[in-house]
Amino acid sequence: MKYNFTDVIERSGKDSIAVEVIPYDDIQVKEGFSRLPMWVADMNFATAPSIPQKISERLAHPLYGYFNPRQEYYDAIIRWQQRRHGVEGLTAECIGYENGVLGGVTSALNVFCSKGDKVLLHSPTYVGFTGCLGNNGYDIVHSPLRKDENGVWRMDFEDMEKKLKEQSIHAAVFCSPHNPCGRVWERWEIERAMALFKKYDVMVVSDEIWSDIILNDNKHIPTQTISEDAKMRTAALYAPSKTFNLAGLVGSYHIIYNPWIRDRVLKESSLSHYNSMNVMSMYALLGAYCDEGAEWTEELCQTISDNVNYACEYISSHFPGVSVAKPQGTYMLFLDCGEWCDRHGKTIDEVQRAGVEVGVIWQDGRPFHHPYGIRLNLALPMSLLKEAMERLQKYVFV
Repeated sequence: MKYNFTDVIERSGKDSIAVEVIPYDDIQVKEGFSRLPMWVADMNFATAPSIPQKISERLAHPLYGYFNPRQEYYDAIIRWQQRRHGVEGLTAECIGYENGVLGGVTSALNVFCSKGDKVLLHSPTYVGFTGCLGNNGYDIVHSPLRKDENGVWRMDFEDMEKKLKEQSIHAAVFCSPHNPCGRVWERWEIERAMALFKKYDVMVVSDEIWSDIILNDNKHIPTQTISEDAKMRTAALYAPSKTFNLAGLVGSYHIIYNPWIRDRVLKESSLSHYNSMNVMSMYALLGAYCDEGAEWTEELCQTISDNVNYACEYISSHFPGVSVAKPQGTYMLFLDCGEWCDRHGKTIDEVQRAGVEVGVIWQDGRPFHHPYGIRLNLALPMSLLKEAMERLQKYVFV
C-alpha cells in the first residue's frame, strides 16, 4: 500500500478521548495491560497526508478573520459525491454547512415536526440519535431490525408500516450505512422504505456520514437518488469527519434539494448563532475531497475490510456463543453476547468488565438498544486488532 495503516501512533497527551477516557466509571485497566482504544468511533490511523498539507498552507498566512466558504468548498463536495456515489445534478445551493451531523438532524426535525412528535428509527439505534432527539423533545419509536436466515440485518417493513400507520408518524431518521449494525442497504431495501415513507407522508432525515467507508465490494446508494420523491422529501447529512478522522476539527454539511425544506433548515440551523464554519475545517475538507484523499480512502476501505474479515472469522472460530453480523460498511462491530452469557452464567456487565480490565476498551451496547450488545471499533492497526482478539480469547470468552 502507498499509505501507512500499520504504525501504532502514540496519542496520549494529544487530546484524544479514545485513548484517555474509559467509558465505564467503575472499571480500570489492570497493571501490565496496555490500552487498546476500541470504543468511540475514532480511527487510530493517521489521516490522509493531503489534509495537514492543505491546513498548513493556509496556516502559513497569518490572518484568520471572518470569511465566507470558498467556491472550491462546494466544488469539492460536488466532485466527491459524483466520484464516490455517482450523484449527478448536485449544485452549490443544495449544500449547507452544519457544525455536526446530529445538529443537522435536529435542525431538520425541528422543521419537519412539532415538539413531542413521534419519530421512527431502526434499532439497534445509534446512541447519538437517542440523545439529540430526546433532548429536543421528540418521542422515538423503534422499529427493530431483524437478522435473516444468513445473519444479515434487515428492515422489518411490516413493523415499520404498522407503526407509521397506527401512531401517525410523519418523520423518520434513516441511517445509511447503518450504525451500529454496519448494513449497507441494497437499492430494493431503500426503495421499499421510501415507498412506505411516501405512502404515509413521512419526511426523512438520512444520516450518511459513513457513506465513504464501504467494505468488501459493497456499494452505498444515496437515499436521495432512489426516486424524485425521495430526493424531495429527504434531508441528507454528510461529513468528512468519519472517513478522515476529523471530528476534532468540526464540520459537516447537508444536501437538500427541496427548496422549501432547504430554506427552513438553513433558518433553523442559524438560530443558535453558533452554527458557523471554522476556516481550518474548510481547508481540511478541501484536503480530504481531492485526488489523493480519494486514493487514501480506497486503501482505508481495504484495510478496514481486512480487519473486519479477520475479526469476524476469529470471533466465529474462537468465541462460541458470541454472534456478529459482518459489517458491510463502517468500522464498527456490534457483538451479541447473549448466548455466551447464558451458557456461562455471566452478565453482560461481567463480560464488559473483563474486557476493559485487560485493556480492550470497548463500548456498552445497551444504550444502542440491545441488551447483550457490545460495540467494537476495528479502525486500528492489524497488530493491535490481533492483540485484542488474543486477550479476549485468553481472559474474557473462556
